[in-house]
Amino acid sequence: MADNLELFCCSICLDLLKVPVTTACGHSYCMGCIKESWDQDDLKGAYRCPQCRQTFTPRPVLKRNIVLAEVVEKLKKTGTQAAPPPALRYAGPGDVVCDFCTGTRKQKALTSCLVCLASYCDTHLQLHYESPALKKHKLVKATRQLQEKICSHHDKLLEVYCRIDQQCICYLCTMDEHKGHDTVSAAAERTEKQRQLGMSQQKAQQRFQEREKELKKLQQAVESLKRSAQEAVKDSDEIFTELIRSIERRRSEVKELIRAQEKAQVSQAEGLLEQLKQEIAELRKRSTELEQLSHTEDHIHFLQSYQSLSMISVFSDLPSIVVHPLQYFGDVSKTVSELREKVEDFLKGEWIKISTTVNIVDVVLPPEPKTREQFLQYSCQLTLDPNTAHTRLSLSEGNRKVTANQSQNNSKGPCEDAVGNRYESIYIHSKMSPIST
Repeated sequence: MADNLELFCCSICLDLLKVPVTTACGHSYCMGCIKESWDQDDLKGAYRCPQCRQTFTPRPVLKRNIVLAEVVEKLKKTGTQAAPPPALRYAGPGDVVCDFCTGTRKQKALTSCLVCLASYCDTHLQLHYESPALKKHKLVKATRQLQEKICSHHDKLLEVYCRIDQQCICYLCTMDEHKGHDTVSAAAERTEKQRQLGMSQQKAQQRFQEREKELKKLQQAVESLKRSAQEAVKDSDEIFTELIRSIERRRSEVKELIRAQEKAQVSQAEGLLEQLKQEIAELRKRSTELEQLSHTEDHIHFLQSYQSLSMISVFSDLPSIVVHPLQYFGDVSKTVSELREKVEDFLKGEWIKISTTVNIVDVVLPPEPKTREQFLQYSCQLTLDPNTAHTRLSLSEGNRKVTANQSQNNSKGPCEDAVGNRYESIYIHSKMSPIST
């Protein structure tokens, strides 16, 4: 009996029957579960069996099924319990809930019916497999978007595709606002779109492979560019460092030349200075003696001293000393300054060559689009803005088609404006392919 425990379980609460009752169609439920289900049907006035959907009017009077109650009691006494249903059978957050489960814990819907526009768990779906009238219904994987498959104008299933307005419609739409349009079944359009999708996928795959090759080439070019730039920076740094060292050496050499010349000239000048100091001291001494002699009153002493002093006072002509101006080394500074200007001018001229050579280095980038196929890579589908449309123009649903309103009060014709421009029915339909990425 344990293998057939599901026969004694309520299909609403999925547990062993509690106060089992049996409906006229033969299905059994817990009395509390079926009452709760029928309480929800009170507003409709028709009471359905949750499994076979058979309706009862008026509401049946439920009586306890004594036989089932005794069997369930025996199962409880023997300690046999119904195996708990798999966790996936209960609806959790994000799951589609069965529309026909009425217990506090509803089952997870696994299938949706596009005809009934409802979702079913395994238990409540059985009728679609058993009833001949329901076997032809279109069943799909459980989905929350059932309402998206219904026409908002006619509450009918979207089964037709309008190629002009590029939207899914119902059969009634083909006789209404889409009358005369190029329409096909949704399945046929899916087949066509699937074929186009396959071609797009093939092109995308081909483009993907081409782009991968281009990516590798570009990556290699970038790496090569980085290596080349690093080597150029290193070489340039070494060259400029050597150039700076060369200039430093020349600067040291000029400094040494100046110091050497300074030392030689100062040494010569210091010798002359010493000689001049001695001569000045001697002249000062003689001048003092002559001054004293000129004031002596002793005639004999004057005459005796004059002879010797007059002979000493007659000096031979001293060589003249030429003292150069203070800017003796000014010409050196001027020459160095001229060298700096020449170097700067030379560097300016060479810098143009260097910068031009650097700017020549380039990485191949995608060219600007020129052909139609290249421009189509950036294409998008067009829609018209009803807010900016002329008052004499009407837009179809989806804003894909525009027609001129015919006015009987216009003396120039139903499709002419004040300046004589004639409007004709205009159809805008983008045949551009989706952008490949």
